[in-house]
Amino acid sequence: MPGKRVPEPERREQILAATYDVAAEHGLWETTILRVAAAANVSPGLVIFHFETRRQLLLALLDHVLATTTVLLVDPAVAALPSPTERLIAVLRREMSRLTSEPLRIRLTFDYWMAGVRDAAIREKLQTEFARYRASFRPLAAEVLRAEPDRFADVTPEGLAGLAVSLIKGCAVQSMIDAERFDVDDHLAAAVGLMTNVRPASTTV
Repeated sequence: MPGKRVPEPERREQILAATYDVAAEHGLWETTILRVAAAANVSPGLVIFHFETRRQLLLALLDHVLATTTVLLVDPAVAALPSPTERLIAVLRREMSRLTSEPLRIRLTFDYWMAGVRDAAIREKLQTEFARYRASFRPLAAEVLRAEPDRFADVTPEGLAGLAVSLIKGCAVQSMIDAERFDVDDHLAAAVGLMTNVRPASTTV
């Protein structure tokens, strides 16, 4: 008796989940249709039916990874904080903790970044999503600058948003380089120190 037919969207998600598992364990370069099919417990032909080629499969996986990595959500508790600087710091804490808790996802993102050096489609997807992620910090950054214009003299919302993203991505990189000794609280404390304790240098001669 044949088993219950799985709807195509559900089967596609099953294959993508298996692709993520294979890529996270073996790296992007060793992710093949045969390995994915075995991990998803489907035939290679079914993988090809849904994605046509290995390249299309990896591009679909990249879309999935970016959709669940470069997304900034500000929950109500953070939005309710009284100070714009407190809100930005709370978002930094959340994003640093989120990204460093998923080292395989970050490693896979870097695999794609290396692939993007030679692959224009991958590079464009990465650049578009990273730019969107950085742009999502601009409203938070603009609120900080309006609240503390003296502290952040000559700083633009784009500059502060870029710094915030750099701190988060740097945190993710450090957690990969030295996983045993890395401490997200130490990293956050240093980031907060840069944002709240450093005053503009005097231009008086």
